[in-house]
Amino acid sequence: MTSPIFDFKAFLATLTSRPGVYRMLNSAGEVIYVGKARNLKKRISSYFQKNIPSPKTRSMVAQIRQIEITITHTENEALILENNLIKELKPRYNILLRDDKSYPYIYLSTHHKHPRLSSYRGARSGQGCYFGPYPSAGAVRETLNLMQKLFQVRQCEDSFYENRSRPCLQYQIERCSAPCAGLVTAERYQEDVRHAELFLEGKSSVVIDDLVAQMKAASQALEFEQAAGYRDQIASLRRVQERQYVSGASGDLDVIAGVVKNGVGCVQVFFIRDGRNLGNKTWFPRHTDNSDAAELLTAFLPQYYLSGGNRCREIPTDILLNQPLDEAKWLAGVLGTQAGHKVAIRHRLRGERTRWVQLAEENAIAALESHLTGKANMRSRFEVLQEALRLEELPRRIECFDISHTTGESPVGACVVFDVSGPVKTDYRRFNIRDITPGDDYAALEQALSRRYTRVKKGEGKLPDVLIIDGGKGQIAQASKVLEELQITGVVILGIAKGPTRKPGQEMLFLSGREQPLILPGDSPALHLIQRVDGEAHRFAITGHRQQRGKARSTSMLEGISGLGPKRRRQLLQQFGGLQEVARAGVEDLSRIQGISSALAQRIYDNFHPDSE
Repeated sequence: MTSPIFDFKAFLATLTSRPGVYRMLNSAGEVIYVGKARNLKKRISSYFQKNIPSPKTRSMVAQIRQIEITITHTENEALILENNLIKELKPRYNILLRDDKSYPYIYLSTHHKHPRLSSYRGARSGQGCYFGPYPSAGAVRETLNLMQKLFQVRQCEDSFYENRSRPCLQYQIERCSAPCAGLVTAERYQEDVRHAELFLEGKSSVVIDDLVAQMKAASQALEFEQAAGYRDQIASLRRVQERQYVSGASGDLDVIAGVVKNGVGCVQVFFIRDGRNLGNKTWFPRHTDNSDAAELLTAFLPQYYLSGGNRCREIPTDILLNQPLDEAKWLAGVLGTQAGHKVAIRHRLRGERTRWVQLAEENAIAALESHLTGKANMRSRFEVLQEALRLEELPRRIECFDISHTTGESPVGACVVFDVSGPVKTDYRRFNIRDITPGDDYAALEQALSRRYTRVKKGEGKLPDVLIIDGGKGQIAQASKVLEELQITGVVILGIAKGPTRKPGQEMLFLSGREQPLILPGDSPALHLIQRVDGEAHRFAITGHRQQRGKARSTSMLEGISGLGPKRRRQLLQQFGGLQEVARAGVEDLSRIQGISSALAQRIYDNFHPDSE
């Protein structure tokens, strides 16, 4: 049975002119669009005029079979209700922001005897100080890693800290002052905590002034080693200050740019807090076809800032846009009420702020071009992986480890890296495994992970969001142990266990912290991404192993023998038919070869039979 055509004239005749929210429904009773209005009658009437220019609007109006309204007391209430309904109903004709996660902060537990710095996400209601928000967990990890180099405030879990009697690896690599073992005085540790807090508040100049005074005092007291330590810390702080601070900026502000091309929209947000650039984040909202940049931002801002509850965004005092909005003044008033302070939404800018908006727009254009020219397929796989693993945010970096050997011979560990653009081959690494029992894959994995992430902790590289290990629960436990020892948190560990036949599509995925394995459908883009990353790690490991094995089998046992040059090594291998036969030969057999003296033959023999010496 066909649903009757919507009688919009009869509906409009009884419609109120008060502010409110309207919901448009199709023949199946599904809400296809939610909108707000200062004047419901005037706004809804505009949809039924002749010659509507937008094809998207014409298509939507043709499907309307019913309109429901909710009258509100004020325009501000209508805006908030509209946003909540869009989040809940996800209508197909509304521009949708796929981002309902809270942002991470850096948390300083000031109420502890030895305060701890850590990543935090959620309601900021506990004791301590919160710094941020940061655009991603990766930005938090990068900042925490920097803080360890500058101030050596502990970042280990309380359970780890309370059960230590001797310093851990962090102390050995000069990333912690080891308060757990009493190797730093309470006064010195609290001084580091105070400096860390000032730095995170954007007051690094105050920290530098303090350190300069302490350096002078130490020098005057002839404590030159301590003075040199202060000098190095000052130099590091100045380098960071040059990198992170925004020229001419003060206070808190968000810089937001929206662009649309070929029906696809992109929004770029830069986070500036206390004059420091904390990074940026990119969104590709859905249902942006036939919309312009102003419409995109008009839909984006309420959904982004008015999430409600504990997930509500922190609203800065200034929001800078690359497009003028008709409703900017109204929206600023609503955001100000939500935030509890005055909020300004600005488009006409001068000086440094103009350059920041231009930078955000350039980033948005570049991200959109990349999205439209083939990278979108890889990004969509990352998005499906995020949903499959139930991650808080889109993983930006995946690292995968694989161990390759032949019955324990010449083991090689390999690490490959992928981001939303594909393989990052410049970050690939191989590790020649040494001093382990042949065939002990757990020890090989532990060595490769330790060497990789110790270097990362020292600043040589970046931490991944997802760490993939070829193996099951045992390998995950080994990886977790290494990361705990290095005090690395926030990395999701994923183990890949092949099925009984080891055929693609039968993999069981084990996640750290979850008991039951995850089995994805064979046609899942997330599984295809995991298979590609795992296959690349396997290829890279085998290539390295074959190189090491070939080198060891052909030359390594002969290269270190005094008096045996390349020509004679080649002659030996040819005369005996390979390295294995050379190893079996006796001294007399070896000395029969032209150019091999009895003394040299004895050295060759001893090299293969060290126990006979």
